[in-house]
Amino acid sequence: MIIGCPKEIKTREYRVGLVPGGVAALTHRGHTVLIEKGAGLGSGIADAAYQQVGATIVEKASDVWARSDMIVKVKEPIASEYGLMKEGQTIYTYFHLAADKPLSKALVERRIAAVAYETIQTDDGQLPLLKPMSEVAGRMAVQVAATHLQKEHGGKGILLPGVPGVRRGKVVILGGGVVGTNSAKLASGMGADTVVLDVNVNRLAYLDDIFGSRISPIYSDPAQIAKHVRDADVVIGGVLIPGAKAPRLVSEKLISEMQEGSVVVDVAVDQGGCIETCHPTTHDNPTYMVHGVVHYCVANMPGAVAQTSTYALTNATIGYGLRLADLGVVEAVKRDKALALGVNTFNGHTTYKAVAEAHEFEYTPLEKALSTKK
Repeated sequence: MIIGCPKEIKTREYRVGLVPGGVAALTHRGHTVLIEKGAGLGSGIADAAYQQVGATIVEKASDVWARSDMIVKVKEPIASEYGLMKEGQTIYTYFHLAADKPLSKALVERRIAAVAYETIQTDDGQLPLLKPMSEVAGRMAVQVAATHLQKEHGGKGILLPGVPGVRRGKVVILGGGVVGTNSAKLASGMGADTVVLDVNVNRLAYLDDIFGSRISPIYSDPAQIAKHVRDADVVIGGVLIPGAKAPRLVSEKLISEMQEGSVVVDVAVDQGGCIETCHPTTHDNPTYMVHGVVHYCVANMPGAVAQTSTYALTNATIGYGLRLADLGVVEAVKRDKALALGVNTFNGHTTYKAVAEAHEFEYTPLEKALSTKK
């Protein structure tokens, strides 16, 4: 198979879909790997490092797309890349399609096999390809919140850990999953007053076991959310329904009741966001104000720490990538139920129910869609 890895072109996106180790694994199995010139530079990987393990460096992204059977990326194709997708191609990347109707439509129209990192799910409910970036984003959320609490960034001028004789900052985390747990690690480690809200009592018990008195695990309901968000210095949104739009937990009215200079960081923004006033921003213009509250809603947060996040991501993605390359998408998903859950569109069909429902597209079960492939 010919596998292509183009350079990411989303604003300030420095990650890359393959590292030399992954390329070596593919070339050793007889596959051809095309890397766009300079694709790895943002992650500290020179073209020569790819060439040393058998990759071919290609000058233009359009040539990578045109020559490849499978494209391996980090972020979803943006509008300028829609025309590069070719019928029958497999694209293996993050998609977050429930929040992106134009891309969903383009994938269906071009009969792309869209294998989404974020919906590959194992029998125990784990999302192994989302986890590493959720870990990065969860930790980054506290870092960026602490920075934007500073007065020069529009914040109220609070130091999260406080100092003796002065109150600590309060961090309220919505969701106790991977994002929430990693946010809690940093926030509590800094000495902030840390509250984690979740609807899963078993998860709350787990968090209580691992953090002890360093956090307050609270059962999440509208009254508790309102109570804790109102007096929070920082609110971090970390809720997730795999493949679907994030539930709206914080209304604009509740945002208006927070103190001016408070900060919200909605890590769920690439799935539509769990805070009503949030919309995607970029690393170039990461924040905006609503009712005096600083909103940080960068949809590709881990891209800012590419040397960490590229390797964390590709450690997780290469195993499934090898299966797709070795077997082809049809046979690979027949053999691997977790990988099958990653297929969001196939041969002109929308095969992930939550995406179909989000855009009112016709839903086709994957097994039926696979049978339409000649």
